[in-house]
Amino acid sequence: MTIAVADEKPTDEAATALPGEARVLAEAERSLHGGRHGLRAVWPFLGPAFIASVAYVDPGNFATNIAAGSEYGYVLLWVILAASLMGMLIQALSAKLGIATGLNLAEVCRQRFSPPVSFGLWIQAELVAMATDLAEFIGAALGLNMLFGVPLLAAGIITGVAAFAILGLQTHAGFRHLEAVIVVLLGVIMAGFVVEVVHAHPSGAGIAHGLFEPRFAGGDSVLLAVGILGATVMPHVIYLHSALTQKRVVGADELDKRKIFRFERIDVVIAMSLAGLVNMSMLVMAAGVFHSRGLSGMDDLQKVYVALGQIVGGHAGTFFGVALLASGLSSSSVGTMAGQIVMQGFIERQIPLFLRRAITMAPALAVIALGVNPSKALVMSQVALSFGIPFALVPLVIFSNDRRLMGSLVNRRLTTLVSGVVALVIVVLSLFVVYWTLA
Repeated sequence: MTIAVADEKPTDEAATALPGEARVLAEAERSLHGGRHGLRAVWPFLGPAFIASVAYVDPGNFATNIAAGSEYGYVLLWVILAASLMGMLIQALSAKLGIATGLNLAEVCRQRFSPPVSFGLWIQAELVAMATDLAEFIGAALGLNMLFGVPLLAAGIITGVAAFAILGLQTHAGFRHLEAVIVVLLGVIMAGFVVEVVHAHPSGAGIAHGLFEPRFAGGDSVLLAVGILGATVMPHVIYLHSALTQKRVVGADELDKRKIFRFERIDVVIAMSLAGLVNMSMLVMAAGVFHSRGLSGMDDLQKVYVALGQIVGGHAGTFFGVALLASGLSSSSVGTMAGQIVMQGFIERQIPLFLRRAITMAPALAVIALGVNPSKALVMSQVALSFGIPFALVPLVIFSNDRRLMGSLVNRRLTTLVSGVVALVIVVLSLFVVYWTLA
């Protein structure tokens, strides 16, 4: 390892760690060398996957999952399950790339691809970042508008300020404090939907059929299923997760790297499982409250907020608004971080964070200012995001199968096969959306 235990003189990496991180690094080394066991051994490695998982429960998920549940009941529940399992595999590969190489995906793309290809990947990644911000800003703005009556444009600006404040924790208090805030916001989202599901009185049989009987209900349901996929497997966190692990705990040799990845895999399984359960609870709530009553047009989150208060009562609308606000604030912060990673990795150039945020938030504020229906914009942004997934996923699969790059963490044959199938499925679904949109 390149870090020191607590009783030794700190090495360069420990000395340059953000405030509060040196202790975590020392604890991680003790875990790797048998000094900590059980949950205490895993604890120093938890965090990166939870930051990435925020993108899996962003406001776009609210829009697509609730639209699917209200329109088709439990039919598309299996899509969320499949997307969550895909996300679990993809985030594990991304984390492994960072651990094995000490580089993030954008940096590896720049090094391994020709300049024109790298430039093209960077441009599409920037467009994806803008589509991501569209969902995140609109979601947080809607939450503020629902709860406090703040006009949408002003609420969007407040969201930007809040995102800066949350990210400021990384600089001034250390990365662990940022992770703690993100986990708290995730907890708020989960608590909100636990309450909603309890009051929805869903059908157990309907949930079982939806989970384990893959089927569609016409072409429109396929389009919405692709939107669910785009909202769940987010391109920008494929880049981000590798950056979160590339220097967090650095292994001195191949054995250490394998141990680090085993711990990080636990982080991925826990975080992605929780995110998947939250997504399923959104659809289940919509199916139990709206579809069961014949309210199939609930594709507007403002209508959902009002209807929950009227149908369910018990401050259900307020719980929904709080969960949406927490989702928008957390995902907006993570989106900013991912955007900076993408730009630095592809073009080796840093720009001020304020300018970076202004560039990516401009389309979202423009949509709000023009009076475009925010919920419809949310759904379409998720469909657009599905186009960006292959451009991040295919290079990730290629790189993680390169033994010269990955060393002992190179993919096994089964992992390569499954990840290749996942990439193929996503590409085919994206092409279907193109055909369906232009037909």
